[in-house]
Amino acid sequence: MTQRGVRRAILIGGGIAGPVLGMFLRRIGVEVTIFEAREAPAEHEGAFLGIAPNGMNVLADLGVAGAVAARGAPFVGMRFENARGRRIGEIDQREAARRFGAGLVMIRRGALHAALAEEAVRRGVAIRYGMRLTDVDRSDPREVVARFGEGGGGGEARGGGEARGGGEARGDVLIGCDGFRSRTRVCAVPDAPAPGYTGLLDFGGFARCPGAPVEPGWSVMVFGRRAFFGAFAAPDGEIWWFHNGADPGPGEPGRGAAPGSVRERILALHEGDSGWIADVVRATPEVLGPWPLHDILTMPRWHAGRVCLIGDAAHATTPHAGQGASLAMEDGMLLARCLRDEPDPEQAFAAFERLRRPRVEAIVRAARRTGSRKAVAGPVAEWLRDRMLPLFLRLGAAAQERAYAYRIDWEARAA
Repeated sequence: MTQRGVRRAILIGGGIAGPVLGMFLRRIGVEVTIFEAREAPAEHEGAFLGIAPNGMNVLADLGVAGAVAARGAPFVGMRFENARGRRIGEIDQREAARRFGAGLVMIRRGALHAALAEEAVRRGVAIRYGMRLTDVDRSDPREVVARFGEGGGGGEARGGGEARGGGEARGDVLIGCDGFRSRTRVCAVPDAPAPGYTGLLDFGGFARCPGAPVEPGWSVMVFGRRAFFGAFAAPDGEIWWFHNGADPGPGEPGRGAAPGSVRERILALHEGDSGWIADVVRATPEVLGPWPLHDILTMPRWHAGRVCLIGDAAHATTPHAGQGASLAMEDGMLLARCLRDEPDPEQAFAAFERLRRPRVEAIVRAARRTGSRKAVAGPVAEWLRDRMLPLFLRLGAAAQERAYAYRIDWEARAA
């Protein structure tokens, strides 16, 4: 099917939302070019993430779920413990595929980016690297112009086009898929609020630690005395872990600090917690991060003229709900459907925002509430949290199931 109103689409950002949206736009006959600021595919960047069943169902609709799952690991479930190692809850995911149509998959971020980019190029999406957006020109009501700065080029191009920084690109629409630090948002929606910093820093790593009490396919989540620690065991026994702790502030270990001081600070924050946490951190060759955690609870608008924002550019969420990647995938599918059904881009963007806003903003709020329980201010707060956690976990599990059960019907009309 060839879309009537949009023939050429400019996508800014080649992480998750960009390739997924690009593949759906190719399905409706749109010419797509993704412009990525990185010099080359980021196949070894970042730590890891989970793709929830709702996200895997989007990939299944594209026919790429198998290619992505092959680079990841199936998720069995998660256990929750307090600082003393007492189990306070468990969520079993072994029935997820039967109940939701797909199971949750854990995957390294770089592997996911690579899988999506390769599939997008195979379907006719052009990806140009080393292209850093500097400005968006919306002065012509018939098209939108993206301008790129000099000095960022030289990167590899995939699927056609030159890999050279600088210059400009013209399209019928421009979609910002460029994350919570979105340059598209700054250029096209200058009145949008800046992402809010939650006060938490995220670190992670990969370790071989045979003594860690984590079975393959399971995650163990520990509410420590001063920080939160999560660990997932891959099928080969490798431990994938993350740590969420309060930002110590400028000049303290954590941001811009030497690797050794970062490791020591993480160990200090988990002093007195379950001993295996320190074993995992010490066994990690390289501690990754920090990643300051930001979110966007709401924005007045996600679009302006022929420009629209999706994924973290529009509704950044912290990882506490495990939905960031999956929401970006849903955005790509639904926006393409809206552009298929609405010949006028602005009407398509308005329909997309109307359909998406209630769901994504509810999940962003839930993620912030979950994150607020990860850091405590003292023994009294710790005591209260441990006693309230079973209730919080039951409520969280119910919200998680609602998120997992969400499906987008590609054949339905967006309007």
